[in-house]
Amino acid sequence: MKIALGNDHAAVELKQEILKYLQEKGHEVIDLGVNSNESCNYPEYGAAVGHAVVDGKADCGVLICGTGVGISIAANKVKGVRAAVCSEPVTARLVKEHNDANIIAFGARIVGNEMAKAIVDAYLGAEFLGGRHQTRVDMISDLEK
Repeated sequence: MKIALGNDHAAVELKQEILKYLQEKGHEVIDLGVNSNESCNYPEYGAAVGHAVVDGKADCGVLICGTGVGISIAANKVKGVRAAVCSEPVTARLVKEHNDANIIAFGARIVGNEMAKAIVDAYLGAEFLGGRHQTRVDMISDLEK
């Protein structure tokens, strides 16, 4: 799977950990984040991952900032993105199964390395369930029109 990965200055170390983890699992990772702790603007990286996903350059995306919130809000401004903040694996599984989320986000100041890996595993291991959930995802897409 091809995964777009983005982060800001608050998440450099966790981004490196997740990048390595995804590569070890055999995924191709497009690193669209920063590698410096110098303050930067997270909307740029949320948007970059959002565009990579909706343009088909990546199958899905992972975003990391201090809380996961700001960078996911930015990504959600890109038409076609359904980004969700996940602080534990159950939510990560459900956002894929029920909401067909194409990007997950989490916070480097909120979750540690092992929890972040568990979140990523839960998300990547889940499948969209369709059915009644498809109706709701379609309703969300209609809001963008």
